[in-house]
Amino acid sequence: MDQNLPVPSATDLAAEIAPLARRYKRANGPVIRLVNRLGLTLESQLSLLPEGVRSQLERLTAQALETSYGLAGRAPDLGDRAPMLAAVAAGAAGGAGGLATAVAELPVTVTLILNMIRSEAREAGLDPDEDWVRAECLQVFAAGSPLAQDDGVNTSFLASRLALTGSTVQNLIKTIAPRLAVVLGQKLAAQAVPVIGAVSGAALNAAFLSYYREVARVRFALIKLAQVHGADAVEAEFRIAVTPPKIIRA
Repeated sequence: MDQNLPVPSATDLAAEIAPLARRYKRANGPVIRLVNRLGLTLESQLSLLPEGVRSQLERLTAQALETSYGLAGRAPDLGDRAPMLAAVAAGAAGGAGGLATAVAELPVTVTLILNMIRSEAREAGLDPDEDWVRAECLQVFAAGSPLAQDDGVNTSFLASRLALTGSTVQNLIKTIAPRLAVVLGQKLAAQAVPVIGAVSGAALNAAFLSYYREVARVRFALIKLAQVHGADAVEAEFRIAVTPPKIIRA
């Protein structure tokens, strides 16, 4: 290593991570406001879904992830605005016919979001066709729920840049599907509401796309920082930056 090159310091890392932490904290703000405007209590409505659908949500989510993963990269680059327009149209179409069309629309929306995530990887200077980057794109779906105030950070990076075999992809999807199933189940519940299903489907798809786009931008920026500072240091600093300070009572 060239002794004349400056060594990145912890102060430099904190300064680079601070704007990413702010961006992450803002990611789900518009979604929460949207849900409030729609007057939807999505978690309670989730219980109104038919038992047959609720019991199959994880399987349906895994299938949607598998379908989107298989199609990833085949769609042409639609630019900045077209993915949002397509997601809104898909959400509206899914909600227009009630629960049946909402379920059928899930793979379409997940594919649109995954293609957008791949575009963000490319913008960050990563090759979305490399196996380890494809895995990181899938990991974005594990970044919490835009409809809940959970920790959702999921900054863990792959320990090794592994080759994605069929079994590896299946294991990754099995890890992601349960958490994403809760998110998509809430979306299904909103789209199943009579009259406003199409409106809520379109609005939530727009909100979901915005949320996962922001999460992808943050995640890929962290990956680039990890290449300079090391994954452990970046993960630790980011988690500190997004954790609210504890209130110490006198």
